[in-house]
Amino acid sequence: MPDRRRELEDEDAENEVREAVEAPDGAEEADLPLGAGEREERHAGSWARWLPEDADVPRIFADRTEAGLLLARRLRDEGLSGGAVILGIPRGGVEIGAVIARELDAPLDVVIPRKVGAPGNPELGLGAIAEGVRVLDQRLIRTLGVTEEYLDREILAQEEEIRRREHAYRGDRPPVAVAGLTAVVVDDGVATGGTAMAAVLWAKRSGAGSVVFAAPVAPADAVQRLAEEADGVTVLLTPEHFFAVGQWYADFPQVADERVVELLRTAAGPGS
Repeated sequence: MPDRRRELEDEDAENEVREAVEAPDGAEEADLPLGAGEREERHAGSWARWLPEDADVPRIFADRTEAGLLLARRLRDEGLSGGAVILGIPRGGVEIGAVIARELDAPLDVVIPRKVGAPGNPELGLGAIAEGVRVLDQRLIRTLGVTEEYLDREILAQEEEIRRREHAYRGDRPPVAVAGLTAVVVDDGVATGGTAMAAVLWAKRSGAGSVVFAAPVAPADAVQRLAEEADGVTVLLTPEHFFAVGQWYADFPQVADERVVELLRTAAGPGS
C-alpha cells in the first residue's frame, strides 16, 4: 500500500500549489500582470511564469515533466553525458528522473531514502536513512530526549519499508550497477535535505565514480549542505522564501507507487 505519510505530504503540497497560483479576485492566471521582463508559457493546459528573457528557468514550473526537461538541459550543458546512471528518489523524483534518463539516454533506477520521524510527530525528521547509511541530527535527538530504544525501532521500521519498496518497484530486476559511473541522484525538490543527503551517501557507498545531486528547486542552505558530500549539485531554483516543494509547481499531483513501477519497467526495456 502507498505510504500514508507521503500521501499526506503530497496533499498538503497540492493545497499549497493552489494557494500559490490562485489568481486574486477570481481572475484567470493568464490575466495576472507580468513582472518586468517576465513571460508566460502554456504547456498542455498548464502554465508557467518565467523570469526575464535571459533566464533559462521559470519562476514556477508547469509540472514535473517541464522541470525534468529543463534539468536535463542544464545537466547536459554542465557536461554530463555518457557513463551516467539516473537514480530517482520515489516518488516524484522518479517522474523527473525518467525524463532526464530519456533525454540523456541513461539507465534509470531508484534510490530509496526514508525519513526517521520523531516520537509523536513523524513529520519532524530526526534524520534519514538509506540502505547502509544513517544521517541523524544528534542535536535534535538530544534536545527531544529521544531514547535509543525508540530510535532503534524507528530505524528498523524504515529499513523494512526500504526493502518493501525496493521489491515493489523493481520486482525481480536487479539494481542498476553504479560502480565506477556517475550517479545522478534526482528528486522533484528539496526541503530540509535529509533524505537527499542519505541518497547521495548511499550512491557514494555503492562505489559510484562521482555523485551529482539534481533537483529543480531547493533552498540555498540545503544546496550548501549537499555540496559538502556530492561531487556536484545542480539546482535550477534556490528561492529565498521557501515553504514547500509544491509551491514551485503549477501542477504537482501525487505520484502513485504504480506510476513508479511503470516508469522503471519502461526504462528497463522490453521483457523487463
